[in-house]
Amino acid sequence: MPLAISQDQLGAPPTILRRRPWTRKDYEVLESTGAFEGQRYELIEGELIDKMSVNPPHAAWLSAITAWLNRVFAPNTIRSQCPIDVRPEDNPTSQPQPDACATLHPFHHYTDRHPAPSEILLLIEVSDSTLDYDTTTKAGLYARSGIADYWVFDVAKRRIIVHRTPVDGTYQSLTVYNEHEAATPLAAPSAELRCSDLFA
Repeated sequence: MPLAISQDQLGAPPTILRRRPWTRKDYEVLESTGAFEGQRYELIEGELIDKMSVNPPHAAWLSAITAWLNRVFAPNTIRSQCPIDVRPEDNPTSQPQPDACATLHPFHHYTDRHPAPSEILLLIEVSDSTLDYDTTTKAGLYARSGIADYWVFDVAKRRIIVHRTPVDGTYQSLTVYNEHEAATPLAAPSAELRCSDLFA
């Protein structure tokens, strides 16, 4: 008769699989071969993250947020789903592509490099299915890079989660703004945004 046992009773040590992290160079080489044609990947902490296709809610929210950013900041400083640099220690294995950001300089300033963390005035992720990832892994990456104002739009709950005061790789200030409460960018203190305004 078969005997049911636990992993501890088996006595075999857990197998540790060695994983080789992806680098920016690896990614660029593969991308140049056309291996990613028709697909969108983002390199985060040595892993290729499938950005998946943009579904209608995500597209609608991002379009509305981008329109607001263009009213608040100079239009030629707004980037959508474009790579940025992170801190030097993370740069070799991470190349995030945030949904939107406002940069210090116009886009023609970045023809030979990506914006540095110190040049990001406001960074935004739209989360319809990636809320946990955007508020943990990505928040840690952005905090380590010293990005001062990081907003996550929680589509399901129609709220904005504002991350500020990055210290030792963690945002010390997290504030949740419900649908009718106004969030204000650090770099544009006279501007306000409510989720309820996006589709008014």
